[in-house]
Amino acid sequence: MIDVAAGRTRADIVLKNASVVNVFTGEIDEGDVAIYQNYIAGVGKYEGDVVIDLKGKYVVPSFIDGHVHVESSMVMPIQYARAVVPHGTGAVVADPHEIANVLGIEGILYMSKSMRGGPLEFYIMVPSCVPSTDLETNGVALDYLDIKPLLTEHYV
Repeated sequence: MIDVAAGRTRADIVLKNASVVNVFTGEIDEGDVAIYQNYIAGVGKYEGDVVIDLKGKYVVPSFIDGHVHVESSMVMPIQYARAVVPHGTGAVVADPHEIANVLGIEGILYMSKSMRGGPLEFYIMVPSCVPSTDLETNGVALDYLDIKPLLTEHYV
């Protein structure tokens, strides 16, 4: 990766002549985007095994939604992904609080497994409190012993 970023090794894919949007500064610079093993290695001038000319097209980083309750959308995770990806969302950190209140660990694991393999990167938070208050009536109560095994799950 470092050799590709430094220009010493060819990238797998180069997006040539792109208008690269810097979302921090608001600047738009012309350049190449080097991709190596499915990761962006760098932005600048690069050579690659596959070259795609993006002259006149923009490259913008995707949005990462840092906290979302996917189950509150009332659709399956794959349908949620199909709805948000076309609008620029590339990843979400999902808080499965609602499904955890109903199904507990089983619900959290269901969400984790059903989110894999789609067009959106999903990561699952461990709910901080189930139930959220003593005033709620729910199906499950979780404590730290219940959620500890979740910490070994890949996407949690």
